[in-house]
Amino acid sequence: MPGYLKPLIGVVALLALANCDEALTSSVAPQPRPVAPAPAPNAYVPPSAASQDLARFYQRVERDLLTRDMLRVDGGGPDTPYDADDLARNFEAIAFYSEYPDHAVTTRIRRTDGQLSRWAGPVRIQTEFAPSVAPDIRKKDAADVEAFAERLGKLTDHPISVVNRKANFHVFFAGKDDSAYVVKRLKQLIPGISTPSLDLVANPRANIDCLVFASPTKNSPYKFVRAVTLIRAELPDLTRRSCIHEEIAQGLGLSNDSPAARPSIFNDNDEFALLTSHDEKLLTMLYDPRLEPGVTAEDARPVVRIIARELMGQQL
Repeated sequence: MPGYLKPLIGVVALLALANCDEALTSSVAPQPRPVAPAPAPNAYVPPSAASQDLARFYQRVERDLLTRDMLRVDGGGPDTPYDADDLARNFEAIAFYSEYPDHAVTTRIRRTDGQLSRWAGPVRIQTEFAPSVAPDIRKKDAADVEAFAERLGKLTDHPISVVNRKANFHVFFAGKDDSAYVVKRLKQLIPGISTPSLDLVANPRANIDCLVFASPTKNSPYKFVRAVTLIRAELPDLTRRSCIHEEIAQGLGLSNDSPAARPSIFNDNDEFALLTSHDEKLLTMLYDPRLEPGVTAEDARPVVRIIARELMGQQL
């Protein structure tokens, strides 16, 4: 402690002792000290420089794709024709095989599953935001998720809703700065989640802008009961909307991608950003009551052809 402060401290102490009786008998009521408000849960924390750099990287990627006429939002047109046979073939590739074998996120496709998986019970979607997501963006993202959930419910004729509690399908928007938040929430939502999956979600590579986990139960391995989607907070607007469309739709059961699918978001070439007319039909097929969870691709093939022809208005 600096020597020049010691006399001052002594004087303050003496004054306090000299005035103690007066303070005790004063008629002036003591005023409580103001208490600093506790931070609100998930209060906004501005993104770091590293997060802002990543956002600029994704903006450059999106601009490059748009320059090359990619990330189309027109849903397909005369340049992307398809018929019932195309639809049936693409449905089999996308709905009966998983991009994520054993429901664990990987980057390799293993075509050994061959059985249909989907939700049997209601899908209750809840949108959650990590601290680095700005309030105005939270509002827009939540509205986009809600609108898309309503659209999916109409396409599938399956109960799909947006809720504030008791969700079984969580859509997270989180950025590079939010690893601790994401890890904590995933451990709460998915007890026993594997370390590799946790690491991948907490620290995704730059080329992974969004992903989804969809999980069944041991007793019903082809009926999903829980899903978690992670969408990077640094993504620009159109890419964020693209992730909302693709990851939620994949979480409903269209788990794979196919290079032959066109016009489709279930194709890694990024030609289309948003759900197309072709993809709408895939979702309708997925939840057609004539197909049961667990049915094999081979057994379902005749029924799939019938449904595809019905949707395309072609004669059987």
